[in-house]
Amino acid sequence: MPYKAVALISGGLDSLLAVRVVQEQGIYVEGLNFYTGFCVEGHTHAIRKKDKNKPKRNNALWAAEQLGIKLHILDIIEPYKDILLNPKHGYGANMNPCLDCKIFMVKKAHEWMLEHGFDFIITGEVVGQRPKSQRRHTMPIVANESGANDLLVRPLCAKNLPPTKPERENWLKRDRLYGFSGRNRKPQMALAAKFGFDDYASPAGGCCFLTDENYSRKLVDLWQTRDTRDYTLDDIMLLKVGRHLRPAPNYKLIVSREEGENQFLHGYKKHFTSIELNDLPGPLALVDGKPNTKDLELAASIVGRFSKFREQDNLSFNITQPCGKTYIIKVKPLPADKLAKSWYV
Repeated sequence: MPYKAVALISGGLDSLLAVRVVQEQGIYVEGLNFYTGFCVEGHTHAIRKKDKNKPKRNNALWAAEQLGIKLHILDIIEPYKDILLNPKHGYGANMNPCLDCKIFMVKKAHEWMLEHGFDFIITGEVVGQRPKSQRRHTMPIVANESGANDLLVRPLCAKNLPPTKPERENWLKRDRLYGFSGRNRKPQMALAAKFGFDDYASPAGGCCFLTDENYSRKLVDLWQTRDTRDYTLDDIMLLKVGRHLRPAPNYKLIVSREEGENQFLHGYKKHFTSIELNDLPGPLALVDGKPNTKDLELAASIVGRFSKFREQDNLSFNITQPCGKTYIIKVKPLPADKLAKSWYV
C-alpha cells in the first residue's frame, strides 16, 4: 500500500507542482485548503461587472481536479482570529502574519494527518520566495512549532534543506525532489510545462488580502474606530468592496463603484443606513457608524459627487434606515475641490 501525504493546496503553481512531484513517486495525496475569509480567490471578480470576463473559479478546486486528488476545504475563520490579532512572530509589510499563519496551517494539517492515518505533509514552499515565512531560518520554525517536525516535506526545495523522515526512510527518493530557491519562478514554470500544466493561477499573485496595503489600512481603521480588534466575516467582505471614505470620526461611507458592487451592497441594507439617488441610477452607499443629520447631508452630497449627475444643482436622495424606514433629502453634489483626499481610508 502506498504511503499517504496530505498537501496544503492554495491553488497556486507551487502547491500544484509539489503534489505532482510526489505523485510521480507513487505517493497517494489528498489536499487541504484553509478558508480564513481573507482569501483573494475571485471575490471582487465575481462582484464587479467590469471583471465579468475574468475567470471565476476556485483555484484550489481547479488544482485538485488537475491532480486527480480529493480536496478538503476547512473553515478556520474563528480560530484564525487569534493568529491575526496576536501573532507571536509579528506582521509582514502590512497586516499579514505570514509566519504564524504558516505555522498554524501546518499544525492543522498535522492534526488532520494523525486523525486520518496519513504519513506526512507536503507544501509548495520554496526557500527565499517569501520575505517573512519562506526563509532558510524560518522554515525550521514552521516545522518545529507546528509539531510536524521532520514529517513536513517541501518537494520543490528539499535539496536545500536537511533530509526529512520520508527521505531518510526512502518513502521519497531525494534525488527526484528539487532544489529551487529565490523569487524567480522560471524553474517552476519550466517544470509546469514538463508536467503539462498551462492554465495555472498567476505564479506570483499571492492569495491573501492581508498582504495588500490598501486592504490592511481599511482593517486597521475598522479596529481603531470601533475601539476593538475584532471582526466578522461581513466586516472583512465589505472591506473588499467599494470606495471607503471617513469624512468624520463617527462614521464611514462605503460607496459602490459600479452596478455589480451596487447589487452586492444592496444585500446589506438591513444592517446599515443606506443612501442612494431617488429615481435616478447611481451609486449605493452604506453608512457605518453613528452619523447625525448634518453628517447624512454631507454623505449624500459625496454620493452625488460619484454619480453621473454630479454637475446638477440639487439631487434627491433616499435615506433608508436598517428598519426599512425611508425619507428623502435634497442636497447639492459635493464640488470636486471639497472632496478631501484625507477622507479616503
